[in-house]
Amino acid sequence: MKKWEIAVLAGFVLAVFITNFVSFAETCGEVRGDTLRLHILANSDSEKDQAEKLAVRDAVLAEFGPMLAEAQGREEAEALVRENGQEIAEFVNGTLEARGSSHTARMRLVTMYFGVGEYDGFTLPAGEYDAVRIEIGDAAGHNWFCVMYPALCLPAASGGEDDALDGYTDEEKAVVTSPYKIKFAALEWIESLTARQTKS
Repeated sequence: MKKWEIAVLAGFVLAVFITNFVSFAETCGEVRGDTLRLHILANSDSEKDQAEKLAVRDAVLAEFGPMLAEAQGREEAEALVRENGQEIAEFVNGTLEARGSSHTARMRLVTMYFGVGEYDGFTLPAGEYDAVRIEIGDAAGHNWFCVMYPALCLPAASGGEDDALDGYTDEEKAVVTSPYKIKFAALEWIESLTARQTKS
């Protein structure tokens, strides 16, 4: 094969790769916009406080997960959280009280950064997500995070099968179930470089 033919072929392969990666990055952005995360911070890293965090997780997912699973999109799910925010907070504190805990919890809706999240059967790209954040006590312990909409984390409480990807488009489903984790790492690296350049 002649040098110019190799150069043309290499250029074609590179163009296909870039086009594919740009499409992947755009779909990752759509995934972030269509996802409502759940983020729970334990009071501390003691065994008791970590168990308390998981009890809150299970209770919240079991009580409010099915309601949010019926939402027609992330915006509706977020609106439901806002409408039921006081009830959710009271429920969390009731769960803590029932366990004999002296801690109280705060719940709020935030926008925050999450790294690449690998779960059983799906992966979420790194980036800024809207999230339901529950802070227990001093909120100084390890956290637990997953997804409230789509209802991808209901199995964490119920042990059931994960069949909640219907909250995503076909393109988004293909991305979050992609086995090519290196793409997520590459995207996270490129976006971190872009963010640094924007700040400087």
